[in-house]
Amino acid sequence: MSDRLPPLTALRAFDAAARHMSFSKAAAELNVTPAALSFQIKSLEEHLEAPLFRRLNRAVELTDAGRALAPGAADGFTALSAAWRAARRTVDQTTLTVTAGPAFTAKWLAPRLFTFAEQHPGIELRFSATLRLMDFTRDDVDVAIRFGFPREEEGLFSRKIIDEWLTPMMSPALAEQYPTPADLARAPLLHQVDTAMFKPSFDWPAWFRAAGLPPRFASGTQFSQADHALDAAVAGGGVVLARISLAEGDLREGRLVMPYKIALTTQAQYRFVCPDGVENRPQVKAFLGFLEEQTQALSGYGQDMTFVDAAEVAD
Repeated sequence: MSDRLPPLTALRAFDAAARHMSFSKAAAELNVTPAALSFQIKSLEEHLEAPLFRRLNRAVELTDAGRALAPGAADGFTALSAAWRAARRTVDQTTLTVTAGPAFTAKWLAPRLFTFAEQHPGIELRFSATLRLMDFTRDDVDVAIRFGFPREEEGLFSRKIIDEWLTPMMSPALAEQYPTPADLARAPLLHQVDTAMFKPSFDWPAWFRAAGLPPRFASGTQFSQADHALDAAVAGGGVVLARISLAEGDLREGRLVMPYKIALTTQAQYRFVCPDGVENRPQVKAFLGFLEEQTQALSGYGQDMTFVDAAEVAD
């Protein structure tokens, strides 16, 4: 028996049939007739000199040889498809796929899409709002924007785009009711649990310690998404310890205010991440430059703040 690989079309037919356990469904997926698919699988079995399927009355099932071949065939076509998509992305200078967290996408990226589109009409920008870990090859993503502590990862280009800080924010009406930090002892506080895993913490207890006040702990409404907490604060539902990046639009439009001058800083930051070398593609370079230009506006909000590192007030 020869170790020479059989034709790719025959292996592709087998993979489809093994996944569907149906010749007719596999034929429909591959846009061929059932007879043509059956012919390809028969040629594969002749190449192997053993059957891959047992043909039953109205069904098929894999033989031992078929069960041995199926996982490798599936993995092989998955890897081949991913490699082909990656190769196509290297020559595509008009499409850019970006992933970022849902809150950052909703509050910071999405409002700026029109500006980027105006400046770069030849680039089609696609967003995937998710926090899950990215595999750049598997997930067909060019760039990820992620919030976390900086770390070096082999094979990746990574650049900081935002230094983050937090301070209490609320609607103008609530600010009149709670004019001093001490007044927050009786204010409704909004809590965000999406950053609870970060140590040292940058949460309400940490901010109260930074302000020299007795800490208040997790009493009040809790949100799994930071943008939902911000929306609740805009509606007058309470006071949120908000990140400047996510709140910038609401501050600019006057929906939220920062009445106090004490802010928490954190080593966690927003970073622009992509595979090494991808940062040099024209559309990726244009998007990175746009992000860096847009984030410059955030520096103006902290001019009168007293910053306290969250690590200095860690419990």
